Amino acid sequence: QVQLVESGGGLVQAGGSLRLSCAASGRTFSSYAMGWFRQAPGKERDFVAAISLGGATTYYADSVKGRSTISRDNAKNTVYLQMNSLKPEDTAVYYCAAKLGVAAVTPARYDYWGQGTQVTVSS
Repeated sequence: QVQLVESGGGLVQAGGSLRLSCAASGRTFSSYAMGWFRQAPGKERDFVAAISLGGATTYYADSVKGRSTISRDNAKNTVYLQMNSLKPEDTAVYYCAAKLGVAAVTPARYDYWGQGTQVTVSS
């Protein structure tokens, strides 16, 4: 069982930056691939980024590639999403998720989810 708690969301102007954090409970964090997803009102939950168990491999959605960086600190049981050059279309609730084994880009393949953190980008 893994419990995930996101933080770091907020209101930011276009062009600004935010760093989201996701703290995980449990002693087996390094056994879980981690992902970030986002969901805007009336839309499906979309993949943003994912990272492998040890952090060596990362994956990004085209919409955030070059503007965002996912990283993890297994000693702190935490995964991060640094987002730069934010755009109004990045406005959404951002969720972190965990799954055993290989990272994935499909929400349905993740077993554990946080409660989400709101990111609002004003124009």
